[in-house]
Amino acid sequence: MTYQCDVKKAGDVEFRCYFQLAMMVIGGKWKPKVLFHLAQNDAVRFGALRRAVFGITEKMLIQSLKELEKDGIVNRKVYRQVPPKVEYSLTDLGKSFNPVLNSMFNWGKSYASYLVANQKKNCGYQAGNVFENIDELVKIEGEKVSVGSPQ
Repeated sequence: MTYQCDVKKAGDVEFRCYFQLAMMVIGGKWKPKVLFHLAQNDAVRFGALRRAVFGITEKMLIQSLKELEKDGIVNRKVYRQVPPKVEYSLTDLGKSFNPVLNSMFNWGKSYASYLVANQKKNCGYQAGNVFENIDELVKIEGEKVSVGSPQ
Protein backbone atom coordinates (compact mmCIF):
# COMPACT_ATOMS: atom_id res chain seq x y z
CA MET A 1 0.00 0.00 0.00
CA THR A 2 1.34 3.41 -0.93
CA TYR A 3 0.35 6.49 1.00
CA GLN A 4 0.00 9.91 -0.52
CA CYS A 5 2.66 12.36 0.57
CA ASP A 6 0.49 15.44 0.21
CA VAL A 7 0.71 17.99 2.99
CA LYS A 8 -1.68 17.11 5.81
CA LYS A 9 -2.59 19.02 8.93
CA ALA A 10 -3.79 17.70 12.27
CA GLY A 11 -4.29 20.38 14.89
CA ASP A 12 -1.41 22.81 14.42
CA VAL A 13 0.97 20.17 13.04
CA GLU A 14 1.74 19.86 9.33
CA PHE A 15 3.20 16.63 7.94
CA ARG A 16 3.35 14.66 4.72
CA CYS A 17 2.83 11.09 5.94
CA TYR A 18 1.89 9.37 9.18
CA PHE A 19 5.32 7.81 9.58
CA GLN A 20 6.84 11.29 9.44
CA LEU A 21 4.34 12.46 12.06
CA ALA A 22 5.27 9.58 14.38
CA MET A 23 8.97 10.34 13.93
CA MET A 24 8.33 13.99 14.73
CA VAL A 25 7.02 12.89 18.13
CA ILE A 26 9.22 9.92 19.09
CA GLY A 27 12.20 10.25 16.76
CA GLY A 28 15.78 11.00 17.62
CA LYS A 29 18.50 9.38 19.63
CA TRP A 30 17.05 9.81 23.12
CA LYS A 31 13.25 9.82 23.04
CA PRO A 32 12.80 6.09 22.36
CA LYS A 33 15.22 5.27 25.19
CA VAL A 34 13.42 7.62 27.58
CA LEU A 35 10.06 6.13 26.59
CA PHE A 36 11.37 2.58 27.02
CA HIS A 37 12.52 3.30 30.57
CA LEU A 38 9.29 5.10 31.45
CA ALA A 39 7.32 2.13 30.12
CA GLN A 40 9.08 -0.14 32.64
CA ASN A 41 7.73 1.83 35.63
CA ASP A 42 4.60 3.59 36.81
CA ALA A 43 6.51 6.76 37.70
CA VAL A 44 10.20 7.69 37.54
CA ARG A 45 12.02 10.51 39.24
CA PHE A 46 14.29 12.67 37.08
CA GLY A 47 17.55 11.45 38.66
CA ALA A 48 16.60 7.80 38.29
CA LEU A 49 15.63 8.37 34.68
CA ARG A 50 18.94 10.10 33.97
CA ARG A 51 20.85 7.14 35.45
CA ALA A 52 18.72 4.66 33.49
CA VAL A 53 19.26 6.30 30.07
CA PHE A 54 22.97 5.65 29.63
CA GLY A 55 24.88 8.53 28.06
CA ILE A 56 22.16 11.16 28.08
CA THR A 57 23.04 14.62 29.38
CA GLU A 58 20.81 16.49 31.77
CA LYS A 59 20.10 19.07 29.07
CA MET A 60 19.02 16.43 26.52
CA LEU A 61 16.87 14.62 29.06
CA ILE A 62 15.12 17.86 30.03
CA GLN A 63 14.58 18.74 26.36
CA SER A 64 13.27 15.28 25.48
CA LEU A 65 10.90 15.21 28.45
CA LYS A 66 9.57 18.72 27.67
CA GLU A 67 8.89 17.76 24.03
CA LEU A 68 7.24 14.47 25.01
CA GLU A 69 5.11 16.30 27.58
CA LYS A 70 4.09 18.93 25.02
CA ASP A 71 3.07 16.14 22.61
CA GLY A 72 0.92 14.46 25.27
CA ILE A 73 3.10 11.36 25.64
CA VAL A 74 4.60 12.02 29.09
CA ASN A 75 3.03 13.33 32.27
CA ARG A 76 5.09 15.47 34.68
CA LYS A 77 3.99 15.57 38.31
CA VAL A 78 5.58 18.09 40.66
CA TYR A 79 5.37 17.51 44.41
CA ARG A 80 5.45 20.72 46.45
CA GLN A 81 8.05 19.77 49.03
CA VAL A 82 11.63 20.50 50.03
CA PRO A 83 13.68 19.29 48.28
CA PRO A 84 11.45 19.45 45.18
CA LYS A 85 10.32 16.12 43.79
CA VAL A 86 9.31 15.59 40.15
CA GLU A 87 8.07 12.32 38.70
CA TYR A 88 7.50 11.40 35.08
CA SER A 89 5.14 8.78 33.73
CA LEU A 90 3.52 7.82 30.46
CA THR A 91 0.09 9.17 29.65
CA ASP A 92 -2.50 6.80 28.21
CA LEU A 93 -1.39 8.00 24.78
CA GLY A 94 2.23 7.25 25.74
CA LYS A 95 1.25 3.78 26.96
CA SER A 96 -0.32 3.11 23.56
CA PHE A 97 3.24 3.23 22.19
CA ASN A 98 4.38 0.31 24.41
CA PRO A 99 3.70 -2.40 21.79
CA VAL A 100 6.07 -0.58 19.41
CA LEU A 101 8.75 -0.35 22.13
CA ASN A 102 8.31 -4.05 22.97
CA SER A 103 8.60 -4.96 19.29
CA MET A 104 11.81 -2.95 19.02
CA PHE A 105 13.18 -4.67 22.14
CA ASN A 106 12.34 -8.11 20.74
CA TRP A 107 13.82 -7.21 17.36
CA GLY A 108 17.00 -6.13 19.17
CA LYS A 109 17.21 -9.58 20.79
CA SER A 110 16.70 -11.18 17.38
CA TYR A 111 19.42 -9.00 15.88
CA ALA A 112 21.77 -9.89 18.73
CA SER A 113 21.10 -13.55 17.91
CA TYR A 114 21.92 -12.83 14.27
CA LEU A 115 25.20 -11.17 15.28
CA VAL A 116 26.16 -14.16 17.46
CA ALA A 117 25.14 -16.64 14.76
CA ASN A 118 27.05 -14.68 12.14
CA GLN A 119 30.27 -15.64 13.94
CA LYS A 120 29.35 -19.34 14.02
CA LYS A 121 28.79 -21.92 11.32
CA ASN A 122 25.86 -24.36 11.18
CA CYS A 123 24.16 -23.06 14.33
CA GLY A 124 20.63 -23.29 12.97
CA TYR A 125 19.81 -19.61 13.10
CA GLN A 126 16.90 -18.33 11.01
CA ALA A 127 16.06 -14.66 10.58
CA GLY A 128 13.75 -13.41 13.32
CA ASN A 129 14.63 -16.11 15.84
CA VAL A 130 16.12 -15.51 19.27
CA PHE A 131 18.58 -17.87 20.94
CA GLU A 132 17.19 -19.20 24.22
CA ASN A 133 20.37 -18.15 26.02
CA ILE A 134 20.89 -14.83 24.20
CA ASP A 135 21.30 -12.89 27.47
CA GLU A 136 24.19 -15.15 28.45
CA LEU A 137 25.70 -14.99 24.98
CA VAL A 138 25.83 -11.21 24.87
CA LYS A 139 26.92 -10.71 28.50
CA ILE A 140 30.14 -12.63 28.12
CA GLU A 141 32.78 -10.66 26.28
CA GLY A 142 36.05 -12.19 25.16
CA GLU A 143 35.09 -15.74 26.18
CA LYS A 144 34.16 -18.57 23.90
CA VAL A 145 30.53 -19.53 24.21
CA SER A 146 28.44 -22.20 22.59
CA VAL A 147 25.45 -21.13 20.56
CA GLY A 148 22.15 -22.57 21.77
CA SER A 149 19.18 -23.39 19.63
CA PRO A 150 16.96 -20.50 18.54
CA GLN A 151 13.42 -20.16 19.89
